Amino acid sequence: MARYIGNKLFYTLVSLFVLISATFFLMKAIPGDPFTSEKKIPDEIRQRLYEQYGLDKPVSVQYVKYLGNIARGDFGVSMKRLNQDVSHIIGQTFSASLKLGIVAIIFSVIVGVLLGMLAALYHRKFLDTAAMVVAVLGIAVPSFVVASVLQYFLSYKWGLLPVSGFKTPLHYVLPVFALSAQPIAFIARLTRSSMLEVLHADYIKTAKAKGLSWFAILSRHVLRNGILPVVTYMGPMTANIVTGSVVIEQIFGIGGIGKQFVEAIGVRDYPIIMGITIFYGILLMLARLITDIAYVFIDPRIKLSNGKEG
Repeated sequence: MARYIGNKLFYTLVSLFVLISATFFLMKAIPGDPFTSEKKIPDEIRQRLYEQYGLDKPVSVQYVKYLGNIARGDFGVSMKRLNQDVSHIIGQTFSASLKLGIVAIIFSVIVGVLLGMLAALYHRKFLDTAAMVVAVLGIAVPSFVVASVLQYFLSYKWGLLPVSGFKTPLHYVLPVFALSAQPIAFIARLTRSSMLEVLHADYIKTAKAKGLSWFAILSRHVLRNGILPVVTYMGPMTANIVTGSVVIEQIFGIGGIGKQFVEAIGVRDYPIIMGITIFYGILLMLARLITDIAYVFIDPRIKLSNGKEG
């Protein structure tokens, strides 16, 4: 187990290094810089700004320095906001994004698994058809379209829920639902197909023959084995929700990390763009690592040999 976790951690660190390098060089490949668009800045002051932020140095020197700063947990200082560390900006705004993401993940798993279970238990009946229609719509319609439709009907037209903001529990409803629509659809389809396979397995027939109650069979065998694909999907789902929250936060006026990211792109604030990208990458890689480890504990059929899955 220790070697398995060590291997996963090693590959996670390699992936993080690739992400940091790719983000840095992509930012440098974009024409211009944060100060080029400011035509009112005199050339002398612009040159001093280049020196202050190290933009006058060769790209290779900037790269090595940036790697050293990242290794110390320093994402740099904003080039557009006076004396504001990127780490401080992320720390101040991430709480709203974290709350939104956690609620959306929990809501997605609960609703998606319930829909998938109902579809599997009532296979080829009305509930199955209804659940799959919901799943197809959730996959086909982008989250920003869902958000706009919800805002129009539930806020503007009917006045049932707040149109924007993030202050009360009611403010959570629309952004959480918009973020969760696609994950719910995927989880419902995964759960349905997996549970249909489990329900027709020989050990389920054996459990019925032993006289176990239907509730015991569902909880001990069907749900536990049918939920495994959902656990595998947790990593990509976290990625979808985290990256999707950037757009959703803008639509609903949530002052989270996504809003900072969009604003930084507009003014080419390199440190904030790179800092948030790397921060997101760390979160997603950790989610994937935790998912891989959790899968081993949930599925006893997986054997570990020499740090590899077998």
